[in-house]
Amino acid sequence: MGLPPVGKRILYISGSLGLGHITRDLAIARAIRAEIPAAEISWLAAHPANIVLKQEGEFPWPEPYVWDDETIAAEQAASGFSMNLITYSLKVKKAWRRHLKVFNQLLAREHFDLIIGDETYEIAIPIHAKKLVLDVPFVMIYDFIGTESMSRNPIERLGVYLNNRKWCRNHDNPPNFLTNLFVGEAEDVPDKPFGFRMPNCRDWLKRHCHVLGYILRFNPEELKDKQTLRQQLGYGNHPLIVCSIGGTAIGKEMLELCGRAYLLLKEKLPGLQMALVCGPRLNPASLQVPKGVEVHGYVPNLYRHFAACDLAIVQGGGTTTIELTALRIPFLYFPIEGQFAQELYVTERLARHRAGVRMSFSRTTSESLARAALDTLNSEVNYAQIPVDGARKAAGIVRELLN
Repeated sequence: MGLPPVGKRILYISGSLGLGHITRDLAIARAIRAEIPAAEISWLAAHPANIVLKQEGEFPWPEPYVWDDETIAAEQAASGFSMNLITYSLKVKKAWRRHLKVFNQLLAREHFDLIIGDETYEIAIPIHAKKLVLDVPFVMIYDFIGTESMSRNPIERLGVYLNNRKWCRNHDNPPNFLTNLFVGEAEDVPDKPFGFRMPNCRDWLKRHCHVLGYILRFNPEELKDKQTLRQQLGYGNHPLIVCSIGGTAIGKEMLELCGRAYLLLKEKLPGLQMALVCGPRLNPASLQVPKGVEVHGYVPNLYRHFAACDLAIVQGGGTTTIELTALRIPFLYFPIEGQFAQELYVTERLARHRAGVRMSFSRTTSESLARAALDTLNSEVNYAQIPVDGARKAAGIVRELLN
């Protein structure tokens, strides 16, 4: 492989929503530094990812090189506990235009030896359309391929079809400076065509992407001592339920539903502890929950709280549910309704892993949630073993590109 490169400058762009992507991006960055100790990594990211970066001692570029907040567009596209990704894609285009402008301005001023973009479609789309050419390697990270319609609306279904057709046409002949990585297993991608007279999605993945497996920011083997974790985190010995909505403000209604179920659960479990985690964008004071329920805002290293709990109740986010699967913690998950990645891809992946219990927010009452929580709290975990060395694989690919 030759000598490791020295002083290589890497620009890492952490895109997409919430906090799931920045956690895996930091894991990849850590693995890159282990492979290439002299690597110099700087970041482009929006809120709330930039909060985590600063806490970790990383360097996010300051003004004027600041990423617009895509999470705002997602929250505007949401209604209660539902969000349509097609509506979101329309709202986010203004931010994407701004992102591309910032990206080009930064490249005009600074030299980088390699660029990594985690779901940075605003850069990948013009690359594939031959409107943006780079003279350094660009690594694009995906965790789903293609789009799906979640309604019978003919306009939406036509839009999804045209989007998938454009995807297939533009991605058939990628430029030689582009490398695609996929976080997950090949089985996470549907074994079906993108649409009428289009290629098979899983075959496309195998032709065009390096399949990494999953990425964790922690070693599950180091988090098996639940009692020590509880002492460190301030929890008692009674049953503990941790409820989290991730890095957006979408999910207030889910947390309040958990609070109502708490009153019913306390009748069966008098010492029950319940912690609601609002994340960085939902004000804890806005929740209406009963006395005895702990309410927190942003909690660093939330995975430690998951490892300490007896049951987790979460949104159907890809990163959170993989963390719980790897930790082998019983959990209930609510896919955001209308969000095809959660309702279809994450749900099918979890079913394959035999992990978690799917819930439907629109059909769940406090009574049915309490029953499901009691049943799952005492259930035996029989999750499939999953590959979690994706960060190391990604770092190896980056090293080869730099060499």
